[in-house]
Amino acid sequence: MKILTNGTLVTPEGARLGDVALDDGKIARVADHIDAVEGDEVVDVSGCWVFPGFIDAHTHLQCWTGMDWTADSFETGTRAAACGGTTTVVDYATADRGVTMPDALAEWHRRADGTCTANYAFHMALAEWNEENRRDLAAMREQGVCSFKTYFAYDHLRLDDAETLEVLEALKPLGATLCVHCENGTLVNRLQQRVFDSGVTGPEGHPLSRPDVCEAEAISRLLYIARLAGDARVNVVHLSTKLGLEAIRDAKARGQQNIFVETCPQYLLLDDSRYKEEGDDGFAGAKYVMSPPLRKPADVAALRDALLAGEIDTIATDHCSFNLHGQKERGRGDFRKIPNGGAGIEHRPALVATSFAGQLGPEDLCRLMSENPARVFGMWPRKGRLAEGADADVCVWDPEARWTISAATQHQAVDHTPYEGFQCRGRAHLVYVGGELVAKDGEPTGAKPGAFVSR
Repeated sequence: MKILTNGTLVTPEGARLGDVALDDGKIARVADHIDAVEGDEVVDVSGCWVFPGFIDAHTHLQCWTGMDWTADSFETGTRAAACGGTTTVVDYATADRGVTMPDALAEWHRRADGTCTANYAFHMALAEWNEENRRDLAAMREQGVCSFKTYFAYDHLRLDDAETLEVLEALKPLGATLCVHCENGTLVNRLQQRVFDSGVTGPEGHPLSRPDVCEAEAISRLLYIARLAGDARVNVVHLSTKLGLEAIRDAKARGQQNIFVETCPQYLLLDDSRYKEEGDDGFAGAKYVMSPPLRKPADVAALRDALLAGEIDTIATDHCSFNLHGQKERGRGDFRKIPNGGAGIEHRPALVATSFAGQLGPEDLCRLMSENPARVFGMWPRKGRLAEGADADVCVWDPEARWTISAATQHQAVDHTPYEGFQCRGRAHLVYVGGELVAKDGEPTGAKPGAFVSR
């Protein structure tokens, strides 16, 4: 066995000093003290917090977005995730129009299987709704997919309201969750053209073309449709605005159930002033072109308050990386052609722990980035907890480590980071996936034990 001794264990019952034993891919024992026997490996983790491995439930790895391939493959993305303390990602497989869900799932397995440092599961995104997809929902459940995604934006992906209702009605008896990208695509398309025609062509045009009303309207519409479907399970992804938050509050005040809310570090730390960054070539603001866009400081403050109040269930990244040079720069002179997406899979735990220091304790961090994602997305009690019989995915966190985020030292396969120069307090010291050490102090060991998580 491998025994992690003298750590502060972050368990469902609270934080306490103790030991954890890992054996044969599982947590074999959790106790105040575990005596080692011959052959055991004892690792002293004094001064560290011992978490169940963090879960990032929103990533786009090795993915064609309709404009370009993402910079990170499953190999590089899960390696970077593990270096930061994330031991499981849930990636969005996508059944494009004309592609069946079983074929899409097989393709995502082909991309991921055998390449991953961290574990991986899949949501299934639907770009069209028809009888074949309706029949295949049950097949997806049998193959370990219990969450799906639809869009209210992007012409090549979005469903209309009636189709969204039918998807929710079909998923409800399966106990599945629908994740929805909530932006009013019709309005976005028209506003993009208006902004461009007005002479605003650089990255600063991106947030102007996707105002908070576009998100809030779509969130409100989704929640009314979910109510019509009998309070079907919905996950509002990447919440970015105060107006959107208010729409969620309104639905909950009406008594609606089964609403889950996700936000991302970028909407808790950055605001739309970033689009004015010029950098060496006048185009640095393109780093922040993602959808939804970065918002006003008042939105950042509202989401931070909501997080502290327990109104937000999970923090994910929406990691969808594109290089500034060779990819995002293709939109120079027309912000509409900048590939939408930002990088964050490696740095989420440190960003959250640092920026909420003194406000969120280890139990809160565990709830937002491990326990709740496991519960919402069908991995509990196998993952998301330090308990006997759970998977041996563990992050040993050094809360006193000091380091600085830099593109020069990151493992994400992208030429920049939105958090360049961010000074972190706390770091993943030791990261285990299935009981195997995959990263130490931010550096990978080279092990690739990541396995598919059937849910």
